[in-house]
Amino acid sequence: MQVFSSHEVIPGLYDKGMVLLADHAMNRLPPGYGSLGLDDSAFRRHIAYDIGVEALTRQLAARLEVPAVLSCFSRLLIDPNRGEDDPTLIMRISDGAIIPGNHPITPEEWQHRLDTYHRPYHHAVADQIADVSEASGKAPLVLSLHSYTPAWKGVARPWHAAVLWDADARAVEPLLDLLRQPGDLLIGDNEPYDGALKNDTMYRHCMMTGLPHALLEVRQDLIGDADGVAAWVDRLAHIFEQLNADPALHEVRRFPSRTGAYPSPAD
Repeated sequence: MQVFSSHEVIPGLYDKGMVLLADHAMNRLPPGYGSLGLDDSAFRRHIAYDIGVEALTRQLAARLEVPAVLSCFSRLLIDPNRGEDDPTLIMRISDGAIIPGNHPITPEEWQHRLDTYHRPYHHAVADQIADVSEASGKAPLVLSLHSYTPAWKGVARPWHAAVLWDADARAVEPLLDLLRQPGDLLIGDNEPYDGALKNDTMYRHCMMTGLPHALLEVRQDLIGDADGVAAWVDRLAHIFEQLNADPALHEVRRFPSRTGAYPSPAD
């Protein structure tokens, strides 16, 4: 019987104090789901995964010698970067593509996808963060890697990369500065969309716990091949090392979220 894992952990030197995440690394579906009724070409599009991010994350983790967690399932199955109560957790339509395998969906199947794929991925993220914290004796710096399309609904996105965030700017401000310093890139600050999303990965594992963090999006056409990925690994590795060397980015400090009050422990 073929075993399908919800996630992959790339081990590293845990005492370095950094964790990399890739919520949308892969476009795979578990056995039994076929193609969710979609043409195979849909799984080469951004609706299925973040193009270029798997290779970017693997190579950065190797270069920096830090652990990383990658999701192994397509966001079309269930989106690990959405809260369990988010209506877009299991998409019925994505960028014009109707997903027959997601509608109609029974409550039992919804729960199965949560229990089998979404929750194990987040358990792995929490475990890696805890292991890095224990080994380093300090708050880990958490960096999440994503990619976005060069255009959306016919409107070009000029930013080469973007940093998305909620209300904790500790890692965001130096990351923006370091990305912009060479002067050859247009870097978005909460563009092309806002990074404050209640119960997403950064909210759940960093905002609520007070860990320094940032979410970096790279435009997909820039990391769509091996040369592009290699260029961005060279660019980002030194930047991430500089961030990680800052003691201020290894302290627990909880900021109020722009999405509203945090849930109480009883919730």
